[in-house]
Amino acid sequence: MRSAPATPAGVSAQDTGLLLSEEPAAAPDIRHQELVLSIARTLASRGGAVIVVLHDLGLAAAYAHRVAVLSGGQIAAQGTPDDVLSASLLSAVYQHEVEVLPHPRTGVPLVVPLRSPGCTRKRPQE
Repeated sequence: MRSAPATPAGVSAQDTGLLLSEEPAAAPDIRHQELVLSIARTLASRGGAVIVVLHDLGLAAAYAHRVAVLSGGQIAAQGTPDDVLSASLLSAVYQHEVEVLPHPRTGVPLVVPLRSPGCTRKRPQE
């Protein structure tokens, strides 16, 4: 089995029905993160098996057909992003309170960590 390259060119150069990749979007800028995951999604839509490990839950929600959330080495939940990415589950797994909001245009879940008032920037008075 070949290891999965992390670059868009490397992904598209592979001639395989299986793509395994760990954190392909960890270092690239936003444009390249979107490009790499878009290519992975295209490979999956053409019948390939694509397994990607991501810590960015927003990217997982946007590109994955199915997600699995791990906790303590076990699967805590699996299914569609809409079904799995709930505030209660993610807050428990990551031991940090989060909110899960629908993106205003796409409806894709956005995971937002709740922060203490002292570390957040205040909005300017209108």
